[in-house]
Amino acid sequence: MNNAAFISRLLLVLSLMAAALLIAVNRDRLDVAGVEQMIGDLGAWAPAAHVLLFAIGTVLFAPGAVFGLVGGGLFGPVWGTLLNLVGATLGATCSFLVARYIAADWVRTRTGPRLQRLMTGVEAEGWRFVALMRLVPLVPFNLLNYALGLTHISLSHYVLASLIAMAPGTLAFTWLGYAGRRALDGDTSAIRYGLLALGLLAAIAFVPRLVGRFRGGSGPSWIGVEELQRLKEDEAPMTILDVRSASDFAGPLNRIPGARNIPLGEIEHRLGELEVLADNPIVLVCRAQAMSSEAAAILMAADFKDVRVLRGGMVAWNAMESPATGNERAPAKEVAR
Repeated sequence: MNNAAFISRLLLVLSLMAAALLIAVNRDRLDVAGVEQMIGDLGAWAPAAHVLLFAIGTVLFAPGAVFGLVGGGLFGPVWGTLLNLVGATLGATCSFLVARYIAADWVRTRTGPRLQRLMTGVEAEGWRFVALMRLVPLVPFNLLNYALGLTHISLSHYVLASLIAMAPGTLAFTWLGYAGRRALDGDTSAIRYGLLALGLLAAIAFVPRLVGRFRGGSGPSWIGVEELQRLKEDEAPMTILDVRSASDFAGPLNRIPGARNIPLGEIEHRLGELEVLADNPIVLVCRAQAMSSEAAAILMAADFKDVRVLRGGMVAWNAMESPATGNERAPAKEVAR
């Protein structure tokens, strides 16, 4: 990177940080009533100003809910939803491009192998990952925009998925703003609009789980310790793959009899060894389940179809009270495979 490019990026970062800090310090002044009055006083320019302020606020980490409620109060449920959606999408796109311009290449050259695998998994999902993240209201919207800019997700996929997936939440917040304005004007029927909006927001929280069920085998399955024990007793064809380090595999948590040990950091380089096992289910095991989930993403990206994660890992396996678990300590001289 030449000096001119470095200076321009540095100035952009400092400017954004200063503006975001200014908004954070004056956050108590950024309320629905004040913003609504400021935009409403602009008359014919109010719709354009609302979209522009919504976009700028998104880039600078201003609370998007404020603009969503203002849009509903000023412009009604239909035009308010359209204007809010345009403003949110425009702001999300600007944040995405800022992150990509400023730091995407720098971050990629300095990420460790685990973060690199995570980013690769996100990029493999592409628009599907963007859509699911937009449908989860608890994911910080402004931060997510910048985080996705650090990946290689296509800009067109990002914008289109954001536009479509943000529509339900945008509609809900717009309705709340509309209902609030009508209620202040003395319209008691506005309560119904508010309840509908709250119901829509609650329904959005369950969409990712429903989508996951409809997608079926596109993600790893979960398996409980009791079910795994039953499959072992039935001698069902499967491969139990323990992704802990070799020392942990032989450590105090012990291991499941018959398990094969390939540490998480080695899986990508040893996929060839696992290809002959791809016809049978692969059950991934670690201490709890975090590393197993990460290993599952790697195997799924390599087209392994039946991948299962042991819920609770070795902690749950060892916690089984049944004496017939088969959880016997292997001889110390045995070398992990």
